[in-house]
Amino acid sequence: MATRSTTTLPSATPDVQSGLPATSVSLSRVGVTGVEKVIRVKADGTENLYHADFECFVDLNPRQAGVHMSRFEEIVGEAIDEVVLGEAFRAEVLAAHIAQRVREAQGGLRAEVSVTARYPETVTTPASGLSTQEIYVLFGTAVDSPRGTRTLTGVQAQGMTACPCAQEMVGGLARERLAERGFDADQIEAAIEAVPIATHNQRGIGTLHIGCPEGGSAWIDAPELLRIVEQSMSSEIYELMKRSDEAAVIEKAHLNPRFVEDCVREMVRRVAEDYPDLPGGAFVMARQENLETIHRHNVVAERYGKLDDLRAELESGEHQRRHTTTREWLEAPAS
Repeated sequence: MATRSTTTLPSATPDVQSGLPATSVSLSRVGVTGVEKVIRVKADGTENLYHADFECFVDLNPRQAGVHMSRFEEIVGEAIDEVVLGEAFRAEVLAAHIAQRVREAQGGLRAEVSVTARYPETVTTPASGLSTQEIYVLFGTAVDSPRGTRTLTGVQAQGMTACPCAQEMVGGLARERLAERGFDADQIEAAIEAVPIATHNQRGIGTLHIGCPEGGSAWIDAPELLRIVEQSMSSEIYELMKRSDEAAVIEKAHLNPRFVEDCVREMVRRVAEDYPDLPGGAFVMARQENLETIHRHNVVAERYGKLDDLRAELESGEHQRRHTTTREWLEAPAS
């Protein structure tokens, strides 16, 4: 009778990852991406589900050959059980907890963890008062190093914008045609003010991040950031609407036309005004992408930088030459 061969690992398998590499050069980031988890969060007697994607990295010193990839998955699972269940979901808190444990477990110089989660919220439509569930995106990033942990809280929401330029052209045509029909100047302006003027629209995707440096304790409320993003566009949009809601959304947007640039500037202004206690070393990144309807291309605007630079520019109107990027802020030494 044939004997089935088996392969077993020796009882004392060497830890190859912890050995010396052939080339002693540190690595900026080593880790895993595409880690998917479903998070159950219990709050106020109800349970909410979040689908989340994780990225985990460590900076590897020049005397360590590699990281233990399986530990990333273990740490993410343990952190979800320890930190999130029974609490309101804060992506940056979870990211910070994982980053601290990853750096310790992997012996890294620093660790960086990013969380992207889809977030359900029930909102009320503007005219009919219907309840409709909207899906938003939450972002949380944390960098842990010997000097402490800095975090980045972010959100993404969709809305609607109405083009001011096209609306002005359509308004000019309306004035000409009303004048041709015998209306005087006062009557024309009264009509223009009373009736929303047509223009082309875009569905907008707004993204807003606020970063707190090491030692920061500011409370960054994700639902409030979502309101800032939505209100920076011409109008909010809703998944479920009656005809009265559609009319209300269209009218609001056309009475509040905004360029893609206006949306970003409004987000920056609102953050500076709504968060007066944030330190000057905090970070802001505002981004708006509009999906065009009469063009084949889309349009994008961004502003990023430290909060003290943004506050100075808002006050003086003078251009700040230095715009700190997200990567620069995450990797900057503590001040």
